Amino acid sequence: MAENRFPCASSSRDTVCIETNRVLDSCRDRDCFEDVRVYLSNFGCDLLDRTSAIRAKSAQIVWACIGIEAIPFNRGFYAVNIRFYVKLQLEACVGCGRTQDLEGMSVLEKRVILYGGESNVSIFKSQGLGDGFCCEPQFNAGEKNVPMAIIETVEPVVLGVKIMERATDCNCVCCCCESDVPEYVAATLESPLVFDNEDNGKRILTVSLGIFSVVRIVRPAQYLIQATEYCIPEKECCVVEEEDPCKIFRSIPFPAGEFCPANNAPTIGNERPNGRCGCGS
Repeated sequence: MAENRFPCASSSRDTVCIETNRVLDSCRDRDCFEDVRVYLSNFGCDLLDRTSAIRAKSAQIVWACIGIEAIPFNRGFYAVNIRFYVKLQLEACVGCGRTQDLEGMSVLEKRVILYGGESNVSIFKSQGLGDGFCCEPQFNAGEKNVPMAIIETVEPVVLGVKIMERATDCNCVCCCCESDVPEYVAATLESPLVFDNEDNGKRILTVSLGIFSVVRIVRPAQYLIQATEYCIPEKECCVVEEEDPCKIFRSIPFPAGEFCPANNAPTIGNERPNGRCGCGS
């Protein structure tokens, strides 16, 4: 957007030092979590015993716990332990053509090993200015320059839902208890969850989920770059005329693309479908 900016003084380039995070290693993954236990509330457990069929309407990762630890026998490499908390919106058949909504929680875990480099320095950062001329200096314990793990995901894909009898030999992934669920995660549900308790229903619910993710390890680093002085935008801010909302609406371009299917249809083998929408022609 160089056409919308102009420099404060001159356009001369200077070599400046910046601090940013450097990506040392990264990987992408396609994980399939099969038959993961779905934890329900008391109401959900009772409904599960009475329903004939149940399906998942949506799945959302509401929280992720990421831990990183050095691998002793391989210097510079780190193990990244990730735990996902997935909130599920479910729908159960209760007879006579009626359905009942309920919600549950699943816990997924994965582990990857990435290169994070080595560093023996400690980092101390100021906490801002004091409140007065004679204020006491703020305590700063500092921290070791350990790498930071970052993960990016899309919403989970629900691959299947199963109702299992509690008495049968269940091979589902059950690795969670009440103390493992953070308060923030529990607050996203309308009712408290019920964990391993045989008195709460004769059935258990499992789900299979697919997750696409990218994991990377970064460290703070300093770089010399070519930069110009700060630029001020040329474009001025527009004032919204609240008294004439129809005028504002008429100035919005018609979203023709929303009414037209995508033209880039997937290729099947060596054949490409010829069907196209006439909206974009």
